[in-house]
Amino acid sequence: MRARASGEARGAVALTDPTLGVYVHVPFCQRICPYCDFAVVSAPTPQRDRDDRYVDALLRELAWRRQAFAGRSLSSLYLGGGTPSLLSPDAVARIVDGVRAAFPAPPGSDGTDLEVTLEVNPSTVERGRLPGFRSAGVNRVSVGVQSFHDTVLRHLGRAHRAEEGRHTLRACREASFDAISIDLIFAAPYQSLKDFADDVAEVIAFAPQHVSTYELTVEPATPFALAASRGQLGLHEIERREELAVAMVETAESALGRAGFDRYEISNYARPGYEAIHNQRYWQRLPVLGLGLGAVSNDPPGPETPFGVRRSNRRDLAGYQEAVAAARSPEASAPEVLDAPTARGEAVFLALRALRGLDAARFAREFGGPPRQFYAPAIEELVCQGLLEEGGGGAPGDLRLTARGRRFSDGVFEHFV
Repeated sequence: MRARASGEARGAVALTDPTLGVYVHVPFCQRICPYCDFAVVSAPTPQRDRDDRYVDALLRELAWRRQAFAGRSLSSLYLGGGTPSLLSPDAVARIVDGVRAAFPAPPGSDGTDLEVTLEVNPSTVERGRLPGFRSAGVNRVSVGVQSFHDTVLRHLGRAHRAEEGRHTLRACREASFDAISIDLIFAAPYQSLKDFADDVAEVIAFAPQHVSTYELTVEPATPFALAASRGQLGLHEIERREELAVAMVETAESALGRAGFDRYEISNYARPGYEAIHNQRYWQRLPVLGLGLGAVSNDPPGPETPFGVRRSNRRDLAGYQEAVAAARSPEASAPEVLDAPTARGEAVFLALRALRGLDAARFAREFGGPPRQFYAPAIEELVCQGLLEEGGGGAPGDLRLTARGRRFSDGVFEHFV
């Protein structure tokens, strides 16, 4: 793909990439986890009318927003939450069919290879719906197992227990999804290194195509934050917890690597060819249309907005549905028009999340100069500290985290934000 070679116009990839990812947020949860700060709504019992009203709103928003992405072909569809698997298979089919109808398949494709991901939590209700989700067009599931230890699950406030996770994974396999991804949480309250090593071993024994490992983050204004402020959360003191988290990451990387998984991003491992297409769009800053409560969109750049626009929907369900029903914007605030410094910083730290790192030539095409032109002192400091590697296995000027840098990535990213 050809791009403008000079100036700060963001044309190298986002303007010339003809594809689009769609994210659909489904906020309903049987139980809201005490560490969660997503836009979620308590929904302890299934309600067909509630689900239908929400899907109606999603499809109305899609009809209103699609024009901003006209001419782009559909690369991926991701249904996240919340718990999208609480929807009926018919409701999921309406979403999948609506998005497919709004955007064409890429040239040369009949659309059957489109990655369609559904997040699933282990429960009896959701297990029974898995064959229906497969028939609705879902071909990839991301299962929020989090742990195979009941004690860890209880301290996380999860609604399911370990055996339900095992049953759900077996049911996913029986439903013949093309890919199964398993989520694990580490550095959880009262979780030991052995607990997490056991979790990783059980994941490997199941042999999924993809694994995500997320360190527990105590977000402000959550029940976990309140408990932590009172010393009631059961987390180790900060220094010891950091050491434990590093040991858990090393355990996962080593064990999953031996089992044939490549660590392609800080938190994600995949067998070759099963890297998440949708999630990679965020790290590459490619256009994503976000639909639903609290969803975030990355609009493509244009003549007046050369670095793109970010839009965030409101997080109250009634307000979102009322706005869409009245043909008003459901956005929470004015769109954020990205400027050059913001876009540059995001380009660096998002690319560094991926193990292949930052392509300096692509960066220069987008921003008119290599990374060193804007971040020379930071790069030199991080290289000297053994956190960042320049050149390495790539072209001169390319940047990527070292193994030590991956352990302390948040500190590295602060240099570019």
